[in-house]
Amino acid sequence: MAHRIIAQNRGKGGPSYRAPSHRYKAELRHLGKNDALIFGNVVDIEHDPARHAPIAFTQLESGEKAYILATEGLGVGDTISWGPGGVVKNGNTLPLREIPVGAYVCNIEARPNDGGKFVRSSGVQALVIGKADDGRVGVRMPSGKNKWFNGVCMATVGIVAGGGRGEKPFAKAGKKHFHVRSSSERWPRVKGVCMNVIDHPFGGGGHQHCGRPKTVSHGTSPGRKVGHIAARRTGKWKK
Repeated sequence: MAHRIIAQNRGKGGPSYRAPSHRYKAELRHLGKNDALIFGNVVDIEHDPARHAPIAFTQLESGEKAYILATEGLGVGDTISWGPGGVVKNGNTLPLREIPVGAYVCNIEARPNDGGKFVRSSGVQALVIGKADDGRVGVRMPSGKNKWFNGVCMATVGIVAGGGRGEKPFAKAGKKHFHVRSSSERWPRVKGVCMNVIDHPFGGGGHQHCGRPKTVSHGTSPGRKVGHIAARRTGKWKK
């Protein structure tokens, strides 16, 4: 009897393919709600083993301590704020309607008070591009797509720290192994034609070839659903 192929194994789920949330130091959310102004001081900039971006350890005026997503230029001893009415400066979190057009923002809420969902990876930023009469705010996402948010949604002014992380080469496989283990990425990636016949539908044979059509339908069984799934067309485009 054949094994499960990788696609089947990942689809079934389990600890091997689940992001190790127990490694995260904290859930990085905007502090407070969008109805009051809160101040705090940055105590330290720390490394989170399960993230690619550094995080800031902060202490609020009330004495409460929390972790937040760090922006470029944020340092120990800086005073930052969360909520409406704050100053538009690096590290402060305000409603999108109070952030001027042309400012870089990150950690944007998808809907009010959800804590921040978009633009959280190291070195990325979004750009406020416009404001509508109905209260919505237009933001150009890192992908280049323009997205409209509720003006009450909170966002942090600045660029997520840790930019340039991906420019340094790994140099050896061990470094890559520990890098991908932190987020349970699929690595190493091996071509299906390189595998044995019991490991993949394209495996086996006297030489590396698929041995079957690579285009399959949506209704194909999970063990055979590899290649071009329900492709409208394949092959090279000719002018």
